[in-house]
Amino acid sequence: MHGGVTIGQDHAVLIALVVNTRSGSRTDPDRVADELRRHGPEVEVLSLDDLVAPLPEPTDRIVVAGGDGSIGVAACAAHTARLPLAVIPTGTANDFARALGLPVALDAACALAADPAATTRCHEVGKVGDRPFVNAAAAGLSAAASRHAEPHKSRLGVLAYALGALRAGLTAPPLHCRVRCDGAERFDGDVWQVVVGVTGAFGGGSHIGGTSHGDGQLDVAVVPAGSRTALVRRAYGMRRGRLTSQRDVGHHRGRVVELALPAGTPFNIDGDVRPCDHTRFELLAGGVQVVVP
Repeated sequence: MHGGVTIGQDHAVLIALVVNTRSGSRTDPDRVADELRRHGPEVEVLSLDDLVAPLPEPTDRIVVAGGDGSIGVAACAAHTARLPLAVIPTGTANDFARALGLPVALDAACALAADPAATTRCHEVGKVGDRPFVNAAAAGLSAAASRHAEPHKSRLGVLAYALGALRAGLTAPPLHCRVRCDGAERFDGDVWQVVVGVTGAFGGGSHIGGTSHGDGQLDVAVVPAGSRTALVRRAYGMRRGRLTSQRDVGHHRGRVVELALPAGTPFNIDGDVRPCDHTRFELLAGGVQVVVP
């Protein structure tokens, strides 16, 4: 078992199930809890808000059922509690699960999450201010695309991201951005998009490419502003996971990444769009142990 995380066997296994009922297909906490109990453990159902309080004792594992934004919050709680985290992906994009090769079908995901002997692997968690993220935080076209996609998610699912990206590419203006990695300036100019990545996955199957897990550094992809017609090539690169291999796209790494952007610039943080008052990005020391197949 990677990372040395072991579930105790001197009591019935207790799972703290954290459910975001607002994500994806409106996750039913009772259905998920019943599926987990079918594999043997005791299950205590919590909301994301409950994670600020002490967990039920003696919790052996945190299981999160929700989208990518929920996973970051649960990962931070698991890190604090020094417990392994299992993921039941019930969001729209489920980029984190796909990036790690986790099962996306409910029955398979619950079987893995409930397995007391399952393998765990340490995974890095990013933070911007007090907001954790496990995939990426992006400003520019990605945030605009996610905002445009939001009204269509319930009807189109992951295809809503393609619709949002098309509209963003036609209408969103470039941003002025300055990038510093570990105190050294790496870029200063206009961009279509800047992405700070952990897995580097975002937008329903897109990926910046070139990320290196476990090296203690964040990856930054900088897409300089230019012709809108060239955005087709950018979109293709992201869908193929090769954005950072395009010649004029900047790819930088650092333990601490600082972005200077216009005040109030919205960020797409693991699928949630919000203004970002803090633009200092770093990794949560020690990461989190994630249950993997």
